[in-house]
Amino acid sequence: MRIRAAVEDDLTAIAEVGHRTWPPTYEPLAGKEYVANGLARWWSADLLRQAVARTFVAEDAAGAVVGMTSYGEVDDRVVVWKLYVVPEAQRSGAGSALLREVLAAADGRAVRLAYIDGNDRAAKFYAGHGFAYLRREPDANGGPDSVWLERAASRP
Repeated sequence: MRIRAAVEDDLTAIAEVGHRTWPPTYEPLAGKEYVANGLARWWSADLLRQAVARTFVAEDAAGAVVGMTSYGEVDDRVVVWKLYVVPEAQRSGAGSALLREVLAAADGRAVRLAYIDGNDRAAKFYAGHGFAYLRREPDANGGPDSVWLERAASRP
């Protein structure tokens, strides 16, 4: 598994990660319409292009992109906006490696992220990486709530 900074040539592969992960992850929790709307809104080429400078990708041994994470900064915190690994590469360590890369980029600052209520695998994964409950945020369009977590700052 190789983790590296994304480049613009990765945009198609990054979008494919979203299109391969969202249906099996979110359709059981929120339905096909939620997935279609989310893919159109959060995985557009323009949005991915804007975030590429703050995106890491995970590559398998053959060099194929099997996961991605993007993050940003809000106040003095880092916020993980996306962290996805294609189904066949889940439990390979790719998600943990991607998260470690964001934590390193955070340079000791607090890190926040959210998962969709009902996504028990995400809840367990993030808890295992030291994230604690922060708040619940209702979805403006009637979908499942977002459950926000934070990993406290580790610098003085």
